[in-house]
Amino acid sequence: MPVIEVTNLHKRYGDVVAVDDVSFTVEAGEIFGILGPNGAGKTTTVECVAGLRSPDRGRVSVLGLDPRRDATQLRERVGVQLQESQLPDQLRVGEALELYASFYRDPADPGELIDKLGLGEKRKTPYKKLSGGQKQRLSIALALVGNPEIAILDELTTGLDPQARRDTWALIEQVRDSGVTIVLVTHFMEEAERLCDRLAVIDRGRVVALDSPAGLVSSVAPEQRIRFRPSAPVDDRLFTDLPEVTSVQRTGGQVVVTGTGDVLHAVTSVLARNQIIAADLRLEQSTLDDAFVELTGHRPAE
Repeated sequence: MPVIEVTNLHKRYGDVVAVDDVSFTVEAGEIFGILGPNGAGKTTTVECVAGLRSPDRGRVSVLGLDPRRDATQLRERVGVQLQESQLPDQLRVGEALELYASFYRDPADPGELIDKLGLGEKRKTPYKKLSGGQKQRLSIALALVGNPEIAILDELTTGLDPQARRDTWALIEQVRDSGVTIVLVTHFMEEAERLCDRLAVIDRGRVVALDSPAGLVSSVAPEQRIRFRPSAPVDDRLFTDLPEVTSVQRTGGQVVVTGTGDVLHAVTSVLARNQIIAADLRLEQSTLDDAFVELTGHRPAE
């Protein structure tokens, strides 16, 4: 059975509908991503799953329990790292882990967790003196100190530099490999592609797609783009007559052929028959960015 089941979830703030009939399931052991632009309803959704907010209607089941009614039981089994997590400036890393560990009956060893997440040298460092990446590592540690079966991580890498972001991704993969099911909220396409087994794409409070990253790409953006500079003038009709080709564009001296199926073989065969050399040839596959635009109608950063 799924460890999380969300059915027809609805949440409104005054006249604003934040979550509109959202449904999905999360399987044990996977990294399940909730992907969408800022303001799409992602955080409200996971707050309802975590029992931090009551839905107006719909049903949420976590490990067979109701997050609101069975909050005490679930607190021992679900770790949460929220988007706006903050600790007192003078609280040291070791003190924070010891404090949080005291909230649980069977916590992880704080010292081992600090070392596992690469914070050993920062054990006595106040929170305010940690870098952004170190604060995120500490957030992960606090979410895991109760030995949870599920960890909910909301916009974990926002504001981190590229290296800190990749280090955090590696930590998330380690956590999943240890047997923890992860619900990851993000608006970063690369993060979703790298980490998630499945994705729910949410836009304007609704789930507009639910699949693996590769499945989303292949279902809505199957095209490939071939870019090259021909060694001699070439007529567009050489390509547009091919059944695999959907469009031909020119940018300066560069030709961009878009198509499906084995379009690369079709295009290179035509070039060879006409004794045209394709310089600087590049094959560009559709990406999750392309699928996101197709599904939501706007760029990921919007």
